[in-house]
Amino acid sequence: MSEAQSPQKASSWTLAAFAAPCIPVAAMGLPLVVYLPEYYINSLGLSLTVVGSAFLIVKLIDILFDPLFGGLLDRTRMRMGRFRPWMLIGAPILTVGCYALFMAKPGVGSLYLWFWLSVLYAGYSIVVLSQTAWGAVLSSDYQQRSRIYGWWQGANVVGMILVLCLPPFITGVLKGDHIDSVRAMGWFIVILLPITVLLAVMTVKEPAAPPQHGKTGLAQYWRLLMRPSVQRLLFADLLMGLAPGIAGTLFLFFFERIKGFDKTQAGVLLLVYFLAALAGAPLWPMLAKKLGKHKALVVAAVVYAFVQVAAVFMPAGSSVMGMLLLVLAGLPYSAAPVLVRSMMADIGDEERLESGVDKTGLLYAIVTGTVKLGYALAVAVFIALGWMGFDPKVSTPEGDAALIGMYAIAPAALGLVVAAIMMRYPLDATRLAEIQRQLAARDAAAADASKSSAPSDSHVPSNAALGPAE
Repeated sequence: MSEAQSPQKASSWTLAAFAAPCIPVAAMGLPLVVYLPEYYINSLGLSLTVVGSAFLIVKLIDILFDPLFGGLLDRTRMRMGRFRPWMLIGAPILTVGCYALFMAKPGVGSLYLWFWLSVLYAGYSIVVLSQTAWGAVLSSDYQQRSRIYGWWQGANVVGMILVLCLPPFITGVLKGDHIDSVRAMGWFIVILLPITVLLAVMTVKEPAAPPQHGKTGLAQYWRLLMRPSVQRLLFADLLMGLAPGIAGTLFLFFFERIKGFDKTQAGVLLLVYFLAALAGAPLWPMLAKKLGKHKALVVAAVVYAFVQVAAVFMPAGSSVMGMLLLVLAGLPYSAAPVLVRSMMADIGDEERLESGVDKTGLLYAIVTGTVKLGYALAVAVFIALGWMGFDPKVSTPEGDAALIGMYAIAPAALGLVVAAIMMRYPLDATRLAEIQRQLAARDAAAADASKSSAPSDSHVPSNAALGPAE
């Protein structure tokens, strides 16, 4: 194991600072899926097809950006590192796009939505991909990687919880309306994002990047996609993003129309869901320590599938049953984000052993792309529902049946597919330990062969990779 990736245990403060930007980023991501499509349809007057098409197509185009940017990350060698400089570049882009989308007023057209979605997603890609790839190099230890991404996911859920508290507060305490709630979410993100990015960049060091050998571009991106372990992991990640993405997109429609809750009550239920997800964030690394990461993901997928089906049979208007159901549904929510990213870091070691090239940026570009594809397809559910006879303003038996099937049954089926995919995942703790033993031996031999080359003083000392930034 190389010094540059020491498995030392990071302090809680260090990981909290690293994860802090997830709070505003997640606070944007949730309304982007749950609130903004419904807001642009019902409050700003755009059609179901226009909104569904814009969110789908812009996000699909944005996915093409990820391999290009991932390769650029792997080639970046700056005094601050590979990843931290890009966090500083992406934050203002994301902030401006967020302001424009959340502060839109009635009368905006489809071009406005298309343009500002494009700006927002560009900034989102830079910030999220830089941060997740940065997390992969903070430790090479099998269990510590799950802990790092456990903090990362915990901050994501905290951001979701905080932004979910805003609508009940705005409407219940301040007596505002739905538009005021959406704008309050926007201000929360716009104010908090620059602060948290600066905190992370100025507090947490980035380990020195290995010497750059070989190319990292589109050709290498496609070769990574051909790896069986990458394909298995990405397919599982795609489905585990798509399943809650579909449910999240239809959450307000399902609980208001089918289960008889008003917007405030539905918002409280969604808050309960993410409180349970926060509780689940440390649960999955602990279970992974006992079972292995891939088996822990299988457990989460099966539990999620069972609970989604149970939602169909929940009595309408029962707040107690609704809360219980959403606690059980929320616990598995954090499993895939934590475990998949930790497993992708393991694949990074496997790839570096085989090819000799560090492709961390490209690997996390792949992960980011699958998440975006999952949520793009989730928003596109509006288009499918329209074809199936669903009307967002008028309840019909045909439309309600389509809504129930898409909210509950389809995500449950996806969860079961994930469980089947991950049962035979090959890269476990034993295999990773052997890979890292071989990497350490090779790195030591390379270091002995180049002792005459003094290390650049622009690099952070490798034995302090997880400590505070200077």
